[in-house]
Amino acid sequence: MKNILIIDDDVHIGNMLSETLINEGYGVFRAYSGTEAIYVLSEKKPDLVLLDLMLPGLSGEEVLPRIKGIPVIVVSAKADIDNKVNLLLGGAADYITKPFNIKELLARVAAQLRTNAIGKTACVFTFDDITLDTDAHTVNIGKNEIKLTRTEFAILKTLIQNPTQVTAKSVLLDRISEDTPDCTDSSLKTHISHLRKKLRDAGEKEYIDAVWGIGFKLKSE
Repeated sequence: MKNILIIDDDVHIGNMLSETLINEGYGVFRAYSGTEAIYVLSEKKPDLVLLDLMLPGLSGEEVLPRIKGIPVIVVSAKADIDNKVNLLLGGAADYITKPFNIKELLARVAAQLRTNAIGKTACVFTFDDITLDTDAHTVNIGKNEIKLTRTEFAILKTLIQNPTQVTAKSVLLDRISEDTPDCTDSSLKTHISHLRKKLRDAGEKEYIDAVWGIGFKLKSE
């Protein structure tokens, strides 16, 4: 089941969209402000976002650049062509103006989900005795599955995609932002510390090296 996040403070429109999407077989999450949307996105990763612009707290324009790796359809009463162009150039996948035809909206939702699915490929990465499956979202050391948080998984995925290179902290933060919006420069060290401990406990050795003043890399024997 594909899940869609509706970010709209208009309860009537949100309820109508939610009911329609559920009837079409989609799962639905709701957020009523820009601030709440950021929190929901830190806990869940929907397959698509429907984003209103005129929101309490953070505006839709402020929320958009913080949504990484998820197609966003802006649904707004703002009809100015320059506004549409700026948002599309700023990362929105599509833009539909209120009031809208629900059949057209559903068609655009289906088109974006189809395009996004084509762009995604299931990949399995290995390093030493670690196996990371991006499709199943699992990590194993040998036959033992390791339970990682969303941020820990994103960090390990980035490191395992570049196993012989040192990944600078700034690069690591940029790349994992596509999968998790809740990691900051100040919290990265904590996330990596927890990840290293989980891997060490399962494999009984160190898997990640900290390169002083630069970043991190996977540890080769």
